[in-house]
Amino acid sequence: MNLDFHFFTEHIKSMASVFSVEVYQDGTYGNIRLVTGNAIFFKKSDDDHEKIGEEALYNTEFSPNQPYEYYMPKDKNFEEFCYRSAIHGETLHTYIHPERMPMWLHLTAIPLQSDKPNIGYCGFVQSFSEAPDYSLMANTEPDISSKVLQICMKLRSSTDFSSSISEVIKDIRDLCDAEHCCILQTDFSQRKCSVLCEAFSEHTDLLSMEKYVDDDFFAIVDTWEGTIAGSTCAIIKDNRDWEELKKTNPVWYNSIMPSGAKSIVLFPLKYHEDTLGYIWAINFDVNQTMKIKEMLELTTYFLASELASYQLFERMETLSSKDMLTGIFNRNAMNNRIDFLLTSENKHNDSVCIIFADLNGLKQVNDNEGHFAGDLLLKDAALTLQKHFPDYEIYRAGGDEFMVLALESDKEKMIKRISEFKSATSKPEGVCFAAGWSYETVKEIRKAMHNADENMYADKEEFYRKYPERKR
Repeated sequence: MNLDFHFFTEHIKSMASVFSVEVYQDGTYGNIRLVTGNAIFFKKSDDDHEKIGEEALYNTEFSPNQPYEYYMPKDKNFEEFCYRSAIHGETLHTYIHPERMPMWLHLTAIPLQSDKPNIGYCGFVQSFSEAPDYSLMANTEPDISSKVLQICMKLRSSTDFSSSISEVIKDIRDLCDAEHCCILQTDFSQRKCSVLCEAFSEHTDLLSMEKYVDDDFFAIVDTWEGTIAGSTCAIIKDNRDWEELKKTNPVWYNSIMPSGAKSIVLFPLKYHEDTLGYIWAINFDVNQTMKIKEMLELTTYFLASELASYQLFERMETLSSKDMLTGIFNRNAMNNRIDFLLTSENKHNDSVCIIFADLNGLKQVNDNEGHFAGDLLLKDAALTLQKHFPDYEIYRAGGDEFMVLALESDKEKMIKRISEFKSATSKPEGVCFAAGWSYETVKEIRKAMHNADENMYADKEEFYRKYPERKR
C-alpha cells in the first residue's frame, strides 16, 4: 500500500504527503503517522527547515510510518484535521498562520481509500509563504466569508469601538451557537488582563467573566500559550480533550471545570508578535467545530488588527492626558477640561471649587536625598490628594503643583473637606502642602483658578515664615 501512496504523491506537482490515522472501536483515534511524501515534500521540508525553525519542524531523517510527532510538535488541531479527513471522509481546506511558524500554511486534506478496517488515510497538498496571500485567506465557504465581512463592516462603520465590539461579540456567539463568548484584553508587560466584551445566550447559568478576572487571574491566562502550543487555537469538545487538558494544563482545567463549561474554543488575538488578548466561545455547537474554527481563524485576524488600533489610540490618549509619574491627569488634560467646561453653556451656572496645592520642600528632598526620593514624594502627594478628594478631578499642573477641580454645589461640604485636608498636610514632616481655594460658577472658572493660585502662594509664604529652614 505504501508504494501505491508514494506513486500517488509523485503525480502531484505541489508538496504532497500521506498520513494514516489509527481508529478505535469507540470512534476515537490513536497514532497518526507520516506514511510517505513526494520528492518536493522532502526537498521543501529540508529547504524550509531553517526558515521555519526547530520549534515547528524537526530535522529528523524520514522513516516510513513513524508517528507524525517525530517530525513536528504535537498539534491537536492538526490531529483533528487528519481524523476528520481520513476517518470521516471529509475534504478539508485551511489557510493559517500557526503561532510557532514564521510562515503561512496553505493546506488541503483529501480522504483516501484504505484496505485496513482500523486505519484511515488522507493525502495532504500544502505550500508555505512568508507573506499572507489575501486571495487564499478569502477562499472560504461563502457563508463564512459573508459573516466575517459583516463583522468587519460593523467594526469599521462605527466610531464607538466599545459599542461596535459589543455587537460583534454577540454576532460571534450567535454564529458559534455558544452559551458564552468573550474577548479578554491582555497586557503581558504588566501581567494584567481585563474583559473587553462578552455575550451570553438567553438561558444560561454561566457567570460573567468579571466575577473571575482579578489580580490572580493572569496566572491562568499565562498557561494558555502552552496549551495552544504553537497552533492557531485550543479546542476542547469531548471527554478525550478534557482528559488531555487535565494532564497538560491542570491550572486551567481546575479553574474552568467548576464554571459549567462542556466545550470551549480559545483563540489568541495576535498582532505581529504580540498577544493583545484572547477570544473564546464556551458550550458551542460541537457538530460545527471545523466551521467554527475556520470562521474564527479568519475573524480573529481582523479583530486583532482593530484591537491593536484601539489599544494604540488608548495609549496615545493616556500619554496625552495622564502624568506618567503619578498616574493622575496632567496639565494638558487640565487645560482641555477647562476649555470644555467653558464651551459647555449648560454648565456655566454650575458651582465649581478650584484648589491649588503646592508641595512644600520638594527641592530640599531632591537636593539632600536625590531625585528618586523626590519622585516618591510626588507619588505620595498624588495619593494623598486622591485620598482626601476621591470624588473629584485631580491634575498635576506642573512640577510640584497640583489642582483639584470639584463640580460641587454643596459649598459647606467642600469647605469641610479642604479644612480636613489642610489640617492633615500642614506639618513639615512627610507630605506637606501649601493650599489655596476659590469658589465660583463654571463661567468664572478662570477667575477661580487665579484666586486659588494667589491664596496658595499666600499659604506657602506663611508656611516658610513658620519653618524657614524648609526654604533652603
